[in-house]
Amino acid sequence: MFLKMKRLFSFLLLVAILSSCSEYQKVLKNEDVKAKYDLAEKFYDAGDFKRANRLLEQIAPKYIGKPQGERVMYFLADSYFQTKDYNMAGYQFERFLKSYPKSDKAVEAGFYGAKSYYMLSPKYSLDQTDTDKALIKLQNFINTYPESEFLVEANIMARELTTKKERKSYEIAKQFNTIGEFDYTFLTPAVTAFDNFISDNPGSVYREDALYYKFDASTNLALNSFDYLKKDRLNDAKAAYITFKKYFPESKYLKDANKTLEKVEKELEIYSK
Repeated sequence: MFLKMKRLFSFLLLVAILSSCSEYQKVLKNEDVKAKYDLAEKFYDAGDFKRANRLLEQIAPKYIGKPQGERVMYFLADSYFQTKDYNMAGYQFERFLKSYPKSDKAVEAGFYGAKSYYMLSPKYSLDQTDTDKALIKLQNFINTYPESEFLVEANIMARELTTKKERKSYEIAKQFNTIGEFDYTFLTPAVTAFDNFISDNPGSVYREDALYYKFDASTNLALNSFDYLKKDRLNDAKAAYITFKKYFPESKYLKDANKTLEKVEKELEIYSK
C-alpha cells in the first residue's frame, strides 16, 4: 500500500513538473506581460528563482513607472542574488535604491546589494579591487542604516574584508623578507613594507607577526650591511625588538626574538670598545 502511494505521489509530482515546464515555456515565448508577471511571482514565491529571473528580465522594462515596478525591480535584483549572479544582483539592487529610495525594501536592498559585492571578493592573494568596492558599499550601508537588523552581519563582513586586505599587505612584506634570505637587496623594502603595514593597520590581527618579522628583517639587513652602515642598522634592529616586546611581552615569537637579540648585542659590543 505504501509503495503504491509513493508511486502515485511521484507520478503526480512528475505531472505537476511537466505541466509547470509546459506553462513556463508557453508564457516565456508569448507577449502577455501580465501572464509573465503572474507566473514570475508564482515561481519567486515557490523559490524557483532561476525561472522567475528569466521572466522578470523580460518584463522589468515594461513596468518602469508603473505601480508594480517597485515589486518587479526588487524581485529581479533578489532573483539574481538567489541564483548567485552577484555582479547583476549588486547592479540591480543599486538601481532599485536609486529608483525607490523610500521603499519599504530599501534597507534590505542596501544590505543585499552590499553583500553581493562582498560575495565577489576574491581570496587575499588576488587583486582586491572587488574587496575595496565591497568595503565601500558595506560602510555606506552601516552609516546609512545604523539601526538595521542587518548591522551585526554587515560589521562582521566588513571586518572580514578588512582582515583580508591586511593579510595581503602583510604577506607581501613577509615575502620580501623571505626572498631577502637569499637576496639581501630585498631586506630594505621588507623593513619598509613592515613599517607601512604597522603604521596603516594599528589594530590588525597580524600586528604581532609584523612587528616580529620587522625585527627579523632589520637584524638580517644590519648583519649583512657594509661597515659604515652596520652600527646604525644594528641599533635600528634593537629598537625594533624593544617595540615588539613592549606590545607583545608574552609573544609566541619571544624565544626566537631573544636569541636574535643576542646576535645584535654581540655585534654592537664591537662598537662600544
